Amino acid sequence: MEKALIQETFQLLEKDFQFPETIPTTNEAEALSFLAKIIRHMLDRDFERLLQICYRIDLGEEKLKKILHESEPDQVAPDLARALWERQKMKVEIRRRYS
Repeated sequence: MEKALIQETFQLLEKDFQFPETIPTTNEAEALSFLAKIIRHMLDRDFERLLQICYRIDLGEEKLKKILHESEPDQVAPDLARALWERQKMKVEIRRRYS
């Protein structure tokens, strides 16, 4: 995946999540790992805000429920990170295609 696409996707997520720190993202795996860590914290401490972000990003209620109810407990954060990442990446790709 191209570096610019990774950075644009991460910037969209950064805006929604208001990350406490900015990390230089050079690859998708790093970005997903960082995002999963933030999501894991929010699952424990700020679940309501996490749900608001998921709805704002337009993740889709069915996809969100499926992850929350069917993923293994230790996989919820990484699965949610992947789903949110893919959703925001799609937005970036659509904007590029039609601009």
